[in-house]
Amino acid sequence: MDFEMQKASMWKRISAFLFDLIMLGTVAVLFAWALSALTGYDGYSRTVRESYAHYSEIYGVDLGMTRAEYEALSEEDAQKVLAGFEAMNQDKQALHANQMMMELSVLIVSLAIFLAYLVMEFLLPLRLGTGQTLGKKIFSIGLMKTDGTKVRAVHLFIRTFLGKYAIETMVPVLILLMIYWGTIGIVGPAVILMILILDLALMLFTRTRSMIHDLLAGTVVIDAPSQRIFDTPEDRAAYVAKLAAEQAAREPY
Repeated sequence: MDFEMQKASMWKRISAFLFDLIMLGTVAVLFAWALSALTGYDGYSRTVRESYAHYSEIYGVDLGMTRAEYEALSEEDAQKVLAGFEAMNQDKQALHANQMMMELSVLIVSLAIFLAYLVMEFLLPLRLGTGQTLGKKIFSIGLMKTDGTKVRAVHLFIRTFLGKYAIETMVPVLILLMIYWGTIGIVGPAVILMILILDLALMLFTRTRSMIHDLLAGTVVIDAPSQRIFDTPEDRAAYVAKLAAEQAAREPY
């Protein structure tokens, strides 16, 4: 083995990514469940559902209908829907519960995903070494700095929280939430598509096949069994000098 970059094969990276995605999602759901119980989210959600049912019964329409269903209503029924929502907006308990539900949704989703990344993509790789997640460990791939040295905690922090969590995960997740609430238009899907295209282009066309999180951290995904990783740049320089000396000794004058 030498110090040359032994990049991980695409199929290994995809396999490790899918495994890690399943594990990350499972852990995030568990954290979200615990946070929901701690914050009382289910109570607010129940109040909102009861309010919708109550005012739907009073006005004789389904206030939980979709936009398409609303647009298909007669003028009379459309007015009933508007009156029902107006009444709900005057109900302080329902209004407070709905506001708390929206705020807690953002908090729970953001914090649950953050904690999942903290455990699965930061603390565990620090424990396993060479920046390996469970998926990378199983499929024998790892991380190193682009200069051939081992990944430190600061690099893993940047890669995980600035790249993966903030840009590649939370930006799309928050946009999807805004789309669900009807507070953002075509700009939201366009931003998500741009992030996906950029990541794909970087992985396919850059020398190190690095995605956004790897570019930010200066890391590269490598084939763990065949890649030599140095502790420091000085160690690599010393190894290069040793190889050069050995090659010079073998060559005839």
